[in-house]
Amino acid sequence: MSQIQEIADVLKLLGDKNRLTIVALLKERELCVCEIVDILQTSQPNISQHMRKLKDGGLVKETKKGQWVYYALHIQDKPYVSEILKHIPSQKEQLKPVRCEDNECCT
Repeated sequence: MSQIQEIADVLKLLGDKNRLTIVALLKERELCVCEIVDILQTSQPNISQHMRKLKDGGLVKETKKGQWVYYALHIQDKPYVSEILKHIPSQKEQLKPVRCEDNECCT
């Protein structure tokens, strides 16, 4: 695959508001799928589908801890994504009310 095609595919992934929001959230810290569900106020299957696309696109990596899946950004090989994220509004405020440990959903 050409580099232009790869970049075009990644930009298509980021063209979706929910996926762009997820990537912006992951820029702040690793998140459990249940935290993302809580923040975006959507279903777990919907978030899982977005996460699968982001993982297949090489933008996130997952770590399983028990039955829960945690996601982190994986963009070291995509400096253009880091550059884009510099221009995306911070999502820190979205993260304050949501902590897995507080909800005890992932323990």
